[in-house]
Amino acid sequence: MSKKIGEIKEEFQAAAINMLPELISAYMQDERTGVQQLVKKAELQLEALEQEKKRSYEMFRYERQYSSYQAICGIDEVGRGPLAGPVVACAVILPKDCDILYLNDSKQVSEKKREELYDIILEKAVSVGIGMASHARIDEINILQATYEAMREAVGKLQPTPDLLLNDAVRIPGLHMEQIPIIKGDTLSGSIAAASIVAKVTRDRMMVKYDEIYPEYGFAKNKGYGAAGHIEAIKKYGPTPIHRMSFIKNFV
Repeated sequence: MSKKIGEIKEEFQAAAINMLPELISAYMQDERTGVQQLVKKAELQLEALEQEKKRSYEMFRYERQYSSYQAICGIDEVGRGPLAGPVVACAVILPKDCDILYLNDSKQVSEKKREELYDIILEKAVSVGIGMASHARIDEINILQATYEAMREAVGKLQPTPDLLLNDAVRIPGLHMEQIPIIKGDTLSGSIAAASIVAKVTRDRMMVKYDEIYPEYGFAKNKGYGAAGHIEAIKKYGPTPIHRMSFIKNFV
């Protein structure tokens, strides 16, 4: 007696992706429409995985191009634009044979996927460094210099010390190692993309904590950026201790 379609569906749902070829082979001769739909869906999943593997291979083109360097670091920042909170930089050295899939500019990755990738990156990376510049430091030396400061701090925390930096578009002053600025680097380099994701998850989690302290401003949702509700809250309640005064002088 053949299995019920519901039972077969549960098999497909419970299977790891590397088990799908075996299930496809087992059920591809089952002519029931429901089963064929499950087989087709699994085939599409495998096809999508192959496409992702190709895309991910291309994401490491710069790492392969500069493979003669011993420790290649990708670096990126988040939080240059918000009205509140710090700017956060992350520097990441990935292993030469890195096989992490779905790395991309953090803004192009869903929140759920960023959280998953954050754990994978921390597990697989050779080294990860985080640097920050506070709202007060941003007001003191301006956002560009504060960003550079955070980036230097992030790189300084890496072990081993990198001998090549892959940067998202900028050249960081005050660092002695070779630097390669890459326009839209977080979409073209796996190392920069990994740094982008870790930096964003780190900062987003901080802003969620700040939301518990200052719930009127919607930090959990807007992450300190100038959303309409955030600006209205500044006008109504005034700035919090984490607002960048140099950014909100038009509102207060």
